[in-house]
Amino acid sequence: MPTTPPRRSVTEPALFRDCPAVALLNSVSNRWVTQVIGALGMRGTLRYGELSREIPDVSQKMLTQTLRGLERDGMLTRTVTPTVPVRVDYALSTLGLELYELLLQVKKWAEANVDRVDRARDAYDSAQ
Repeated sequence: MPTTPPRRSVTEPALFRDCPAVALLNSVSNRWVTQVIGALGMRGTLRYGELSREIPDVSQKMLTQTLRGLERDGMLTRTVTPTVPVRVDYALSTLGLELYELLLQVKKWAEANVDRVDRARDAYDSAQ
């Protein structure tokens, strides 16, 4: 017989603020993170300038910060080739590819449900 999960107190949040998974979800759901992961997932290995052209709204500072954060989190690899000028290539790691696949599923869900959400919003707004 299945056991009933323990009841939470009314004051206990559904998602814990200090939960490492929530912190990671906040990190990977960032606008620039999803766009960098998407660009690398679709196009493969790219150089900085190519990424910048793929994501035209991102500033140089934000793209640099995003790439550093993704490298730190193990989502991408950064390969430096000592040529003149130095060549730097970015590619998704295995972990980054797994995230890319999940983002594709979320995108597919959003595309399948955008009309339903729009109708719900219209119904809510007209009731207010």
